[in-house]
This record gives sequence, C-alpha cells and structure tokens, in this order.
Amino acid sequence: MAAEKKHIQKEVVIIGAGMAGLTAALYAGRMNLRPLVLESGLIGGQIANATGIENYPGLPGVSGRDLIAAVQEQAEGFGAVIDEFDPIQRVSLKETPKCVETESFVYETDVVIIASGMERRRLPLTEEKKYAGKGVHYCELCDGHMYQDKVIAVMGGGNAAVDAANFLTKYARKLYLVHRSQLRADEISREKLRENKKVTVLLETEIKALHGDSRLERIGILDKTSGESRELAVDGIFVNIGVSPNTTLFKDEIALAADGRIPAGEDCRTAIPGVFAAGDVRQKEVRQLTTAAADGTTAAILAEKYLANRKRGNVLW
Repeated sequence: MAAEKKHIQKEVVIIGAGMAGLTAALYAGRMNLRPLVLESGLIGGQIANATGIENYPGLPGVSGRDLIAAVQEQAEGFGAVIDEFDPIQRVSLKETPKCVETESFVYETDVVIIASGMERRRLPLTEEKKYAGKGVHYCELCDGHMYQDKVIAVMGGGNAAVDAANFLTKYARKLYLVHRSQLRADEISREKLRENKKVTVLLETEIKALHGDSRLERIGILDKTSGESRELAVDGIFVNIGVSPNTTLFKDEIALAADGRIPAGEDCRTAIPGVFAAGDVRQKEVRQLTTAAADGTTAAILAEKYLANRKRGNVLW
C-alpha cells in the first residue's frame, strides 16, 4: 500500500516557470508570499531556446537562456522555490484551499497562478511516433548537439523556426529550412539565415513522409509550385510549426476558450476566485515576452491583494 503523501501549506503556487511564472515568482517573493513554482518541463518555456532576442527592452540580442537565468536568479533571491522535478498529477481549484497534487506532495494553497505556457505542435505524419527521438525533435537546445557535422532539416517559417535554424547551423554540415508558404520571421533573423552558406531555404514546400529503418534517414517533400516530389537525405529534423496551450490539466476545473486557452481579463483573474492565468496560456490578442512579464507582475500583485482581503474577511473577487 502506497504511503500517504505529505500535505504542505503554501500561500501561492505558480504552475509554470516561463517568463510569466518566473516574473510572478519574483514579485510574489518580494511581497514575502514564499511562492512555490512547479515546472515539469524546461525552465523558461519556449523562450529558453531563443538564441538572440531583439525585442526585449534594454537587452538587445540577449539569449533566451541568459534572460531566463537572470529572472530565475532574481526570483530565488527573493525566496521563491522552483521545483522542476515533481510533475503535477491533478489540481482542484474550485474550493479554498485549492489543491495541487504532484508525484511527491499535496500542496494546499489559497492562490494558484497558472502560467503553464505552450508546447510545440507535433509533426502531423503517421510516422512521427516511429522516429520521435530518433531523428524527429522539438527542442534544438536540448538535442542539437547530437547532430555535429550532420545534415539537419528544420520545419517551420516563424521566428521560432528561423531562430532554431540559425542556432543549429553551429552543428550542421548542411541545413534545410522547409516551409509550406513564405517566412514570417523577423527580417533580422531571416537575413542571418540567408547569409549562411550551409543553409538552403525551401519555401512553398511540404514534408509529406518520413523514411528510414531504425531511425530517420530521408524526408519526402513536395514542391507546391512545380508539383515535383522528391526525397532529401537528412540525419534529423527539428519541428517548429506552432504551439498549443498547456491546459489539459485544467480542463475539468476551468471552462476553456475555443483555442484551449484560459479566459481571463487584463487583471489575469479567471472565473474562479484565487486563480489567475498569466502569459501565453491566457486568452488574449497579443502574446509577447513583454506581455508575459506584465501578466506575471499583475497576477502576483493582485494575488497579494486577494490574500490580504481574505485575511480581513473580504472575499470579493
């Protein structure tokens, strides 16, 4: 019989350690709320993979890794605890205290800030599962080093894909960027890619099939303009074709929007008292690194006010 998990009381539990979650932790820590941040993936989320961020005020060209490390250090300096090795199994948000159960503990808390971010969409081919981790990858920062002097393909046309391609040129002998339409990335990133002699950009091109024995060896592509189909010999492909919100954990607790995100206003308050949504997981029109930081700030400050009101017996939301 399994031992009963230890119950731990917290004032604020933050789910997700991306820019929104870490900023919330920084502000909550400064207000002596002793926040706990739970992260089951990569600290920093999607932005941790960015090799050069050109649009964060005051820090032109900073890498995602360095920016996130600095914010994490600030948050921990104010007492935030970040646990990235204890995956969440379930949440119960409708009552107070709220419950966040991980593999090891049950956390009871008055406030939950959901900043779980997004994850990359999987390659929509039946062979994807066969080659996942065996030539098909979704994190260039994690797996790029495996392809030193190899032939790499990158799929996608937005900033994430072009930034990934630029990063992977440090390893690749040859790199193909394959996209079904035209590139949407910033001009600075596109120009950097064009100038690299290792790179061939294939636009208006779709990846139709994956081939290989025990691991990926070739990709089948279709030139949409000419109608020509052919195969490219590659050692690996890194997929950057968009993202989807990490909200599966909350679908039975909060009514999600049609796009899977959590409805919440600019005050980051959800329909449930004491539950905030911050960053890319929140339904909003603009999703940028700066707006994620703004959400984290807002959620933490209003969380402190909510807790103070509860202590005074005022539980208005």
